[in-house]
Amino acid sequence: MKTIAAISTPAGLGGIGIVRISGNDALEITKKVFKPKKNREYKSHTIRYGYIIDENNNIVDEVLVSYFKAPNTYTGEDVCEINCHGGSISTKRILELVLKNGAVMAEAGEFTKKAFINGKMDLSQAEAVIDVINSKTEKENKASVNQLQGFLSKKINEIKQNVIDILVDIEANIDYPEYDIEEVKRENIEKTLEKSIEELIKLEKSFDSGKMLKEGITTAIVGKPNVGKSSLLNALLKEERAIVTEIPGTTRDTIEEYITIKGVPLKIIDTAGIRETTDRVEEIGVEKSKKILNEAQLVLILLDGTKTLGQEDLELLDLVKTKKYIVVINKIDVENKIDKTKIEGEIVEISAKTLEGLENLEKTIENMFSFNNIEVENEAIITSLRHKQLILLAREELEKTRDAVINGLPIDMLSIEIQNAIQHLGEITGEAVSEDVIKGIFSKFCVGK
Repeated sequence: MKTIAAISTPAGLGGIGIVRISGNDALEITKKVFKPKKNREYKSHTIRYGYIIDENNNIVDEVLVSYFKAPNTYTGEDVCEINCHGGSISTKRILELVLKNGAVMAEAGEFTKKAFINGKMDLSQAEAVIDVINSKTEKENKASVNQLQGFLSKKINEIKQNVIDILVDIEANIDYPEYDIEEVKRENIEKTLEKSIEELIKLEKSFDSGKMLKEGITTAIVGKPNVGKSSLLNALLKEERAIVTEIPGTTRDTIEEYITIKGVPLKIIDTAGIRETTDRVEEIGVEKSKKILNEAQLVLILLDGTKTLGQEDLELLDLVKTKKYIVVINKIDVENKIDKTKIEGEIVEISAKTLEGLENLEKTIENMFSFNNIEVENEAIITSLRHKQLILLAREELEKTRDAVINGLPIDMLSIEIQNAIQHLGEITGEAVSEDVIKGIFSKFCVGK
């Protein structure tokens, strides 16, 4: 088995940089490049102070080296971590020396892949690692940490064990037909199936909350040109992200940013102004804006408060009737000519220039979504579409089995659907999953994790 190495800290300036090495030769390779201040035996889970030296015995950096002996390590193999000074030069030079002395450059996610292969975590826990790293809110982080700790694995394994028990009963009935106990088993099987289906439905439903926690609520800022969409984006972000001019049609493509408002994560999209135009480039932007409006989970429809409602405004208001939306009247620092009696739905008045009313807009967004009601403490929440699809498939197989039991089909005809359900649940934790799926999951990781 090859010994791998990579830089595990982000690129750029920082207090420390870490080069991680994992494999049977991790310690021997480290010894070739590390000169400890004091010579003593290397003990597991200890840190030693010294210097990294190159092939000419020149000091590269002053470092701390941690040594962890298998199997009590992240990867399940021997691991050494070289803590050097931050910045790109030291870490790159140390990594080069480690590679020259026998290590192989790690692939994306390979350290965590080794942890999965060596039984340190199952596949759903491995997937949670990247979710913890990419967390944008405290609740998303907590949900990801719960999955990393095995909350989802435990729930899936409980359901799977109940289903396996059903399969055992069925096979026992096939092996010992002389015992007339089918009716008792049929009743027990039906009860167990119902309970398992209910648990799977609960997990399936949690995906809506999990998806919002992970991806944020897709929020489109739409309106005619020059109503202040880019100014509103900048105000919400509290930075000059979008170009703002008095020239209509400045924004010709979408701008996407993630933001958390009152604990609600938003993927907020500033769109091109929607209007009739003969400019081909602007026309493409308008069509893209309409597509995003159609797909958005929340629409902030921006109106210019200094002008009366026009036909284009009314058409936009008509487009969002079936969606969650907030009508935002901008430029109230100048004047307000809009007849609000002609507008349906939630209305918030703001000035993107002076930020007046912005707090009210943020509070309105918070009230529209029940993020405070999403329970992440000690709960398994599905955040992965892969998991949801497998849970759906398992549920469908169990529902077929339940219906067959209710309709009086012979018990020995039920095993195929149950085996399929067990297979789908096993794919979540990685007990039964293809190499292509594993490769695809770990390709999303950064190198060094």
